[in-house]
Amino acid sequence: MAKSWKTILIYHALENEIQRCAKSYFRGKLIDIGCGVKPYMQIVAPHVTEHVGLDHWDPFNSASKVDLVGTADSIPADDASFDSALSTATLEHLAEPEVSLRECNRVLKPGGIAVYTVPLFWQLHAEPRDYYRFTKYGLQHIFQKAGFEIIEIKALAGFWTTFATMFCYYIARFYHGPMRYIPVIPVAGLFIQGIAYFLEKLDKAEEWTWMYLVVAKKK
Repeated sequence: MAKSWKTILIYHALENEIQRCAKSYFRGKLIDIGCGVKPYMQIVAPHVTEHVGLDHWDPFNSASKVDLVGTADSIPADDASFDSALSTATLEHLAEPEVSLRECNRVLKPGGIAVYTVPLFWQLHAEPRDYYRFTKYGLQHIFQKAGFEIIEIKALAGFWTTFATMFCYYIARFYHGPMRYIPVIPVAGLFIQGIAYFLEKLDKAEEWTWMYLVVAKKK
């Protein structure tokens, strides 16, 4: 999920929440699971002593941002190596998400905090490695099975944000070729997101959220 005209509304909510969690929960040595290009590096930097990025090599990752080469279900680190963990929009791409959560639990120190963002509504992406969508009840179940205590599960938005974002991704399908020189499509997308921003304040309807944020503590 790249930051663009399609994602202004959801990034506003997402970055605010990660900033809140970084201030409230992060400390010490942080592992960023599925770090990609470490898009939240500047947000978490004031709150941790070290930001270690874990990812596998692929064309989408910047080698300069990956500190540990590995996968979420086989982290090349000792037990209790980290004080905090962050994983954004990664769990849905893992064939065995519970295994990866147990691995995160393993590398955290007792009492360590993990912050995950996980989608409920999103289009197919990064195919064919796009396996799951999660309800808040499913998230509670697998995190607890993996040895975590749930601190909070929060919907990051409601119906209007989800609708506006999906609408933008849909119309972006036509924004190619000669149409790229006509700004009507991104302008329409920004306009819809602007309306959605205000409508969401009237009725959030969290059961339609595009993504959940999970904060969990290693027991």
